[in-house]
Amino acid sequence: MGNRFQVSDRFADGAQYIGGRLRPGTSQDEYAVVDPATGKDVLSYRLASTADVDEAVDAAREAFPGWSGATPGERSDALHRLAGVLAERAEEFAQAESLQCGKPVKLTREFDVPGTVDNTAFFAGAARHLQGQSAGEYSGDHTSYVRREAIGVVGSIAPWNYPLQMAAWKILPAIAAGNTIVLKPAELTPLTSLMFAQAATEAGIPDGVVNVVTGAGRVAGEHLVGHPGVAMTSFTGSTGVGKRVAEIATATVKRLHLELGGKAPFVVFDDADLEAAAHGAVAASLINSGQDCTAATRAYVQRPLFDAFVARVAELMETVRLGDPFDPSTDLGPLVSHAQRDRVAGFVERARGYATVVTGGEAPGGELKDGAYYRPTLITGAAQDSEVVQSEIFGPVLVALPFDGDDEGIRLANDTPYGLAASAWSRDVYRANRATREIKAGCVWVNDHIPIISEMPHGGYKASGFGKDMSAYSFEEYTQVKHVMYDNTAVAAKDWHRTIFGDR
Repeated sequence: MGNRFQVSDRFADGAQYIGGRLRPGTSQDEYAVVDPATGKDVLSYRLASTADVDEAVDAAREAFPGWSGATPGERSDALHRLAGVLAERAEEFAQAESLQCGKPVKLTREFDVPGTVDNTAFFAGAARHLQGQSAGEYSGDHTSYVRREAIGVVGSIAPWNYPLQMAAWKILPAIAAGNTIVLKPAELTPLTSLMFAQAATEAGIPDGVVNVVTGAGRVAGEHLVGHPGVAMTSFTGSTGVGKRVAEIATATVKRLHLELGGKAPFVVFDDADLEAAAHGAVAASLINSGQDCTAATRAYVQRPLFDAFVARVAELMETVRLGDPFDPSTDLGPLVSHAQRDRVAGFVERARGYATVVTGGEAPGGELKDGAYYRPTLITGAAQDSEVVQSEIFGPVLVALPFDGDDEGIRLANDTPYGLAASAWSRDVYRANRATREIKAGCVWVNDHIPIISEMPHGGYKASGFGKDMSAYSFEEYTQVKHVMYDNTAVAAKDWHRTIFGDR
């Protein structure tokens, strides 16, 4: 295994970032960050307690008046500086992300980190474009205009699959709009979230604007969501946990943004470019070892192309190079943990009873035996209502099913509780346009699957949640809309008063 990012000294002061400084948690519980490629601990730290959450919320509340009162230009300048700090530290962030997640370093260098830098630069510009509706005399006797105002303290919970990007997706729109934030990253993968908060301080963002508490979901997470000092909750994670978050948040009438699970369909019509579809399916199903809520998981292929598609995908999957995440030639790293690897393996083993595993379906041995690795896996012959078709596996597993007419393909694509992302593959613009209209998902790609850009929104339909990350649309989540109305008549006894008292 190659050289790895050294973290013990970097986080010797703890894994909580509150009021502009690192400090230890006050819980009695210890937790370890584990390198999933080797199974070895790389950092032990004390988890956050509810008291730590209270302290972080207090720091965010204290910082809110000054930060929300800053001009859009001042907040924009701070975010531009943050983008510069992140760009300067790009390699450090890439290595830390690969270490804690097991991502191949070519993915963190070329996707996670540059995407985060770009997202920061985007919100630096977007911070100056928070206008409300233009003023106008809509009643005739009054001038109305709309203000967008910061909500207050945002309590956000981010998942372990993209720790750096998810930290950015939570923090950036919140603070660009003038809010302050307390972020709870996953206990498994806190390193880059903490480094992001440190970078914010280095960029001159005031203490308390960005806080990170690293604690257990049922302790720190639930306390953060239910905290009376938190005005909004943003959560990314599984649909099951999202339901619990919603229960707690709605009990205190909080603004709520949920980005939940996915089971993305990959619909290949019979006029598609077969080679493009096969390459796209392999890349889109294996990105981040399949631990991506938008990853292609269900390939519906029109029957004339089905056999050739399955053969070509299997052939390409068998060329994928598993290995050390720090080797630039590695294509596929381990899953985030051995528990997650075993969960994925359980889905595949149960599927053997009702479907065919065409390739993969096992953990490698040899020098990779100690890591949480799992081979790229293709399954056929599963029924539409089977577990591997309906449930989120979150691993390097693609299920391929045939369909006949276009109506059936679109119906099958929509036949899960989820609606986060999808793709349609066709050379026919009318056919593709129909798919983009009728597939119920927050993002539908045509002849591609996975690319995201800062300017466009990300969020789901149905059990995949509601609200948007990235883009200017995210400000709909992180701002309050206020109507201001001025009387223009200077008349004391207005005509409408007679409906309450007196005569005309």
